[in-house]
Amino acid sequence: MNEPLTLYGAKGSGAVAVEAALTLIGRPYTLIDVFDWSGDPRDGEKVLAANPMRQVPALVLPDGEILTESAAIMTWLAEQHPDARLAPPPGSPGRARFLRWMAYVSSAIYSLYWVKDEPARLVPDPAAQPALVERTHDRIADCWRMMGEQITPGAYILGDELSVLDLYVAVVSRFRPRRKRLYAVAPNLEGPVRRVDADPRLQALWAARMPFGEGWEG
Repeated sequence: MNEPLTLYGAKGSGAVAVEAALTLIGRPYTLIDVFDWSGDPRDGEKVLAANPMRQVPALVLPDGEILTESAAIMTWLAEQHPDARLAPPPGSPGRARFLRWMAYVSSAIYSLYWVKDEPARLVPDPAAQPALVERTHDRIADCWRMMGEQITPGAYILGDELSVLDLYVAVVSRFRPRRKRLYAVAPNLEGPVRRVDADPRLQALWAARMPFGEGWEG
């Protein structure tokens, strides 16, 4: 159960949420950095063996099976390591809410970064691309708002225990439109994500993989 894993990731990417989960669990892993954000199109080729979509994260299990999609990877990790208490266990009262919001962050929010990070994928006209990015930011903020309106957090999003959902939201909300917008539209999420930011077990990881640089909140 504690055999090393291989994680394809990148500094400052959504894969950092998976790194955070692995850190809290204490599961050993080998990290393969795929992107250096230089724009080199060959970067995506490094992850092809694990993910034909050329995206991170991708997790290679000890038996060679490959897991992609952040929500799936973190849910799997939490299930494999129940002693870490990073998700409500199957059959528990909070399990449905956990699955709902993990899928929601993935499908309603995280998926939009494929659009806004390279708007030329959908809108060839450079003059129209800023409007697409702005509308996408608005949609992301509105999705955070809807999530915030439907949950009643404790210390963390699902109550008083940290879960991989908190790690996921803490990382994804650092991307544009960034945290200040999150705090404005979903103020009840501010406390949980700030607690994740401040978790002493994660400080070395944040410093190395997703530093809190000047203006990081937006």
